[in-house]
Amino acid sequence: MLNRTDLRGKVPSAAELRATLPRAEIDVDAALHQVRPVVEAVRDRGVEAVLEYTEKFDRVRPSSVRVPADALAKALEELAPEVRAALEESIARARKVHADQRREDVTTQVTEGGTVTERWVPVERVGLYAPGGLAVYPSSVVMNVVPAQEAGVGSLVLCTPPQAEFGGSPHPTTLAAAALLGVDEVWAVGGAQAVALLAYGGTDTDGGELVPVDLVTGPGNIYLTAAKRMLRGLIGIDSEAGPTEIAILADETADAGHVAADLISQAEHDTLAASVLVTTSPELADAVDAELAARVKATKHSERVTTALQGKQSGTVLVSTVDDGLRVVDAYAAEHLEIQTANAREVAARVRNAGAVFVGPYAPVSLGDYCAGSNHVLPTGGFARHSSGLSVQSFLRGIHVIDYSEQALREVSGKVVALANAEDLPAHGEAVTARFEGEK
Repeated sequence: MLNRTDLRGKVPSAAELRATLPRAEIDVDAALHQVRPVVEAVRDRGVEAVLEYTEKFDRVRPSSVRVPADALAKALEELAPEVRAALEESIARARKVHADQRREDVTTQVTEGGTVTERWVPVERVGLYAPGGLAVYPSSVVMNVVPAQEAGVGSLVLCTPPQAEFGGSPHPTTLAAAALLGVDEVWAVGGAQAVALLAYGGTDTDGGELVPVDLVTGPGNIYLTAAKRMLRGLIGIDSEAGPTEIAILADETADAGHVAADLISQAEHDTLAASVLVTTSPELADAVDAELAARVKATKHSERVTTALQGKQSGTVLVSTVDDGLRVVDAYAAEHLEIQTANAREVAARVRNAGAVFVGPYAPVSLGDYCAGSNHVLPTGGFARHSSGLSVQSFLRGIHVIDYSEQALREVSGKVVALANAEDLPAHGEAVTARFEGEK
């Protein structure tokens, strides 16, 4: 069922691997042309433009952007007990992991009388985005809000699309997740217009101020990603997230049923989702194809899954050894990477490029999506070669505080002057020597 690429007996270069491996074709630059008028309209006309585009794209026009407090309370009150319990467990585990990520301020004594302190200061106001297209994502609310709260961000606003089914309000499960986390500011707006409103701010239909943010985090479709790219600089962004990905490095010890189920679980997200198997075992590849043929028919979103699995972004890559497989998955740099091999823990420790690594047969990606304690907002499209997933650090800025005494500056002043003159910036040196003018 999956397309195959046979790399056995070959050692392709890094460049060849990047060109060969399955990958979704996402043209964010092309989407920019469609997004630019939306962003500019929101900049110029504020909430009026937001509501016009919301009506066009989401087929509903909310009476206001900000969701009333009573709607949040009602959503939490009516949340199914088993879903509330699951969300509470997800939140507790995420808090446990993210609380350990908080950095401490560090002061270094460079010389007597001279120190440099690195202070970690949270971003002042953050906009968090939870998608609402093909599925409902209260888990994304958890994954965005928890690290921001643990970082000490004081002002949070959650953006999530309004739903025609719920009269222009976001999905109640998403609202309930926000209420459970203590987030009381939710805007019923999605897509590019959400990013634009977060960046520029505005005035709501009831006259209330919609305060702009400093940073926007959270995944979305290509139009939201294009808006992030366009507005980066005015706001900070976490990443340019593309369609979700899973890569599985497996050998003959892997269970074909487990592998197939995990490939399907990611293909369920989107027709552009990528499901990639890298294996040393042609027999396993055959068994996985057989399992997929049976399981895809039985899954709820079989049409979507089939399209994703048969797309050019998905496939099986055959390799000669696990070492070769590691080279392949490092070149691919998957958002989610499962290691289902003998000695999986040892193999996982050698991975260099992945958003998150799932070790062995009992750590499926679905666990990380909800209740592992890890974060599921992760780099896609090979970005894991240079970028990290969302964490407490995403919401912190390191600020250096330089504190030197007169004597400490005097002692190094000659070196400063020498370097300033070497760069032909003599006024830099004079800014130091001016402090000692008149001395003999």
